[in-house]
Amino acid sequence: MYEGRKFPQFYITASSPCPYLVGRMERKVFTHLIGEDAARLNDTLSQGGFRRSQNIAYRPACEQCSSCISVRIVVDQFHPSRTYRRILGRNRDLVRLEVESRATSEQYSLFRRYIDSRHSDGGMAEMTVLDYAAMVEDSFVNTHMVEYRLKPRIRLAGPDPRKGELVAAALTDRLADGLSMIYSFYDVDLSHRSLGTFMILDHVERARALGLPYVYLGYWVPGSDKMGYKERFRPQERLTPEGWRLAE
Repeated sequence: MYEGRKFPQFYITASSPCPYLVGRMERKVFTHLIGEDAARLNDTLSQGGFRRSQNIAYRPACEQCSSCISVRIVVDQFHPSRTYRRILGRNRDLVRLEVESRATSEQYSLFRRYIDSRHSDGGMAEMTVLDYAAMVEDSFVNTHMVEYRLKPRIRLAGPDPRKGELVAAALTDRLADGLSMIYSFYDVDLSHRSLGTFMILDHVERARALGLPYVYLGYWVPGSDKMGYKERFRPQERLTPEGWRLAE
């Protein structure tokens, strides 16, 4: 139960075409994440199946559909499969950097190439550099950017990993009980690295090191190719009307 100074006001959007399932319509319920209680409210709502976008927390509220299912990886029980271990091995030359949630031209360039290649017909296709900056920087919660860079082959002025090429990045919230991956993107020309999968695996290891029990992946949507990959990260809990339950 939320114990902030003021109970948040919730709103509902008008119906619009669903981005995940053809022929479906979606509506969302949302509230604002602003002020000194924003981080605590974000924790509470995330545990209740909400997702964050800038200063908005939202969740589906569709009239005739309940396909969107919140999922989170159970960190202590997660053990990488042989396939996942190979992915981790292929990316052992990457350096992780946790930096402030500040947009850079380097990040936007990588983001733009990713969107143009993978999601050119999606809702982010028209995002300008200012839109990107708002996505990264407009927040009252505990959030940061996680950059993944190639280790520099030549050390010009000491072992500064920032000199390596940026190949992937994730905007990540730190919650009271886990890490929530808000949005991630990567170099699409490096498909052999499976960077999207690698970032999730790395977030599991980060959560384990921090003593956090979960990594929140957002919504799994059965029947949606865009969201199908989330089912592969087991064991995972899924939010049901009876609460979080371990997936069979």
